[in-house]
Order: sequence, then structure tokens, then C-alpha cells
Amino acid sequence: MSVTAAASSNTAAATTSGTTLSRRSHLAVRTLQIVLALFMAIPSAAPKLIGHSSAAESFDKIGFGDWFMYLTGGLELAGAIALVVPILSGLSALAFMGLMIGAFITQVTVFDGQYAITPVILFVIFGGIAWVRRNHTAELVALVRKRL
Repeated sequence: MSVTAAASSNTAAATTSGTTLSRRSHLAVRTLQIVLALFMAIPSAAPKLIGHSSAAESFDKIGFGDWFMYLTGGLELAGAIALVVPILSGLSALAFMGLMIGAFITQVTVFDGQYAITPVILFVIFGGIAWVRRNHTAELVALVRKRL
């Protein structure tokens, strides 16, 4: 492969991610997506899906009970998987931003704001991913419109 062909390939890969990113930036955002997907799947979704006592107690305190705990865990797991699927990554980040708004409100109103900064930090990070992967979201919207 010639140097020109390799450079063209790298540029094409970087521009499809939403903005013109360097190869390192693209890799950094991709790595961040993987780390966040693991975080959302394992320590966040898993306790809810297995009905761990700490998750059950928290959701009892919220007042919605077990069904909401399982729903939240399922949405977190689905979002974590979607975060590493290129065409779904931007939409997943947007969905997680919505989830973080709900988590922040819950932290402030139900849990006295003890960990309210965590959803704020995650909201900002997911916002960055949504921005960088906005072309993927546009591709997904175009694909859905085409199918309809």
C-alpha cells in the first residue's frame, strides 16, 4: 500500500466519525466509548439486572420498585452495547445524556445530592461523544428514513 493510499484511508476513517479527527483523536474517542460501555454494562447495569440488594434498596427508595430497576438496567446494557456499534454510537451517547439527566434529578431529590456530580460528569463526556459521532447519527437517521 502506498503512503498516499494509507493517508487517504486514515482521513476517510477519521472524517466518518463526525468531524475531521486525527487518527489518535479517533482512537482516543473510540477507547473512551469502550471504557464507558464497560462501565455502563458491568458496575451500572449488572447489579440492576441481577437484582442485587444495593440496587433494589436504591430503587425502593426512589419509589418505583423492581420493574423500574430492571428497565433501567436493560436500557443501560442496551446503550452500552450500542455505544460500541459505530452507527449507533452517537444515538447511544444522546440516550445516555437523557439517562444522566434523570440520574442527576434522582440524586438531588431522592438521595440528597450525595453523588450528584457523577451524572453531570458523565453527561458532559457523553455529550462529547455524541458531538464527535454526530455523522453516525445522521447516517442512522438517513437509513431509517430511507427504509420508511
